[in-house]
Amino acid sequence: MTSPAPRDAEPSPHRTSADEVQSPYRTGPSEPASAPAQPAPVKRTRIPQLHAMKERGERWAMLTAYDTYAAEIFDEAGIPVLLVGDSAANNVYGYDSTLPITVDELLPLVRAVVRSTRRALVVADLPFGSYQVSPGQAVETATRFMKEGGAHAVKLEGGRRFAPQTEALVGAGIPVMAHLGFTPQSEHTIGGYRVQGRGGAGEALIADALAMQEAGAFAVVLEMVPADVAKRVTAELAIPTVGIGAGPDCDAQVLVWQDMAGLNRGRTPRFVKRYANLGDALLTAARTFGSEVRDGVYPDPEHSYS
Repeated sequence: MTSPAPRDAEPSPHRTSADEVQSPYRTGPSEPASAPAQPAPVKRTRIPQLHAMKERGERWAMLTAYDTYAAEIFDEAGIPVLLVGDSAANNVYGYDSTLPITVDELLPLVRAVVRSTRRALVVADLPFGSYQVSPGQAVETATRFMKEGGAHAVKLEGGRRFAPQTEALVGAGIPVMAHLGFTPQSEHTIGGYRVQGRGGAGEALIADALAMQEAGAFAVVLEMVPADVAKRVTAELAIPTVGIGAGPDCDAQVLVWQDMAGLNRGRTPRFVKRYANLGDALLTAARTFGSEVRDGVYPDPEHSYS
């Protein structure tokens, strides 16, 4: 570790005073060195706000987040809800499905997202096998996400069968977001990645949504559900619906951020809209970096100390 230069030392043209006193590595949202006036305190989104938005007919967005930089950017963009999803299994850890991911693997990601945000309500997914056994197991798992991770709510997959878990969680003071339709943790039971709720199954899905609302869920994710069924669910529920492949009539919409921003360069579901092409941009940047290092172009005097 280098000691700061004396006060009368001549500054290097390639070095600023910030280099002498600040770590080159980010440890959280950047703050200005000095500010003449403090801005008004930033308040986090709360569940009553989401309910009020449904009553007013205002739609809102939710994105997944798994790391500090993405979370900070989405928070600054005004995304009111961030989900630390078990989709981290695919998008962070490289698993083939969401089934292998554990509580211990998700907890550090939850902590990173919570620490990096000031506005967003952060929801943590309960991974497969961590809540299905009993309401007691669900409370134990969710308590870890609230206490150790700092999450503001949890999400679980399933309908009426998991109403007891939802009631127990809400009774313990833990807000619950439900997840119906295509539930990735049940992919082997439902026969893979398939639209759910078509035909007569639509009535069962509506019944599940009403049951989870009755159990105390504050919102319901509808994944890969026919648009007309999602519209009916949205109209019948007093709590918000969050669509992902469920048509335009849900109260909110969610996407996996790597899909939304084009970092995932492979196949994506039909419902995904890419709003950027970060995958190709990152590939170009990495190739250019490699080329400049090989050719001796980088580092140059501008990026060296004297």
